[in-house]
Amino acid sequence: MRLIQRIQSIALGLMISAVSASAALAAEPTLTWLGHAAFKYSTGSGQILLIDPWISNPKAPKNVSFPHVDGILVTHGHSDHVGEAFDLAKKYNAPLIASYELTEIAKKHGVKNVFPLNPSGTVEVAGVRVTAVQAVHSSGYAEGDSILYAGAPLGFVLQEFGSMTLYHSGDTGVFEDMALIARLYQPQIALLPIGGTYTMKPKEAALATNMLGVKGIVPMHYGTFPALTGSPAELEKELTAAHATAKLHVMVPGTAVKVKDLQ
Repeated sequence: MRLIQRIQSIALGLMISAVSASAALAAEPTLTWLGHAAFKYSTGSGQILLIDPWISNPKAPKNVSFPHVDGILVTHGHSDHVGEAFDLAKKYNAPLIASYELTEIAKKHGVKNVFPLNPSGTVEVAGVRVTAVQAVHSSGYAEGDSILYAGAPLGFVLQEFGSMTLYHSGDTGVFEDMALIARLYQPQIALLPIGGTYTMKPKEAALATNMLGVKGIVPMHYGTFPALTGSPAELEKELTAAHATAKLHVMVPGTAVKVKDLQ
């Protein structure tokens, strides 16, 4: 009798574990805008990737915190993109993915877990394939009165099995090889800067949207500083003028959105 009860208990435990595993796998990946160019990507299994985590930016939700961080992606060395990346990487021992030169700078700041990438390089982190792609911008890391070369600026393509492919362009102008990104990786959702001055304006972002062939576009890097004058309203007009079919999604800082709902 005891043997039967034990077998039943083990079977019940296995069933509960299987249901829990299925629930974790069935969870929907989500994207949360943290203001400026900072995002939190939560995978279907509940792991967290941060992109350009300047979480003290003026648009960020108050008292941002994370139960854990499983990977940090930094597109380039400017302070409004590196943000708190080094401190977060050390706090959570999270792998930091960036250009080779920027990861070397990170190591000098005490970050031990790094994955240097150059355009076309790929690494898997937290169950997500992260591929670095070209960006047209500058990249310097301010250290005291010096500006250190922080490697080539990057964009990132995020591919999680069973989910939509995301493209975070980083700071960039529009460039024709965005069509090559579309050909190679087929992103369905693009996170594009629209502020102007240092990056694309809405007019260029609309053209980029067509070259990328994405289903959804999320504007970023606007309104944080007076110089960033591009707006989602202007982008909507430019998308219409460019006959773009992509749907515009204006995210609210701090609000998680299912990735599938951004197409």
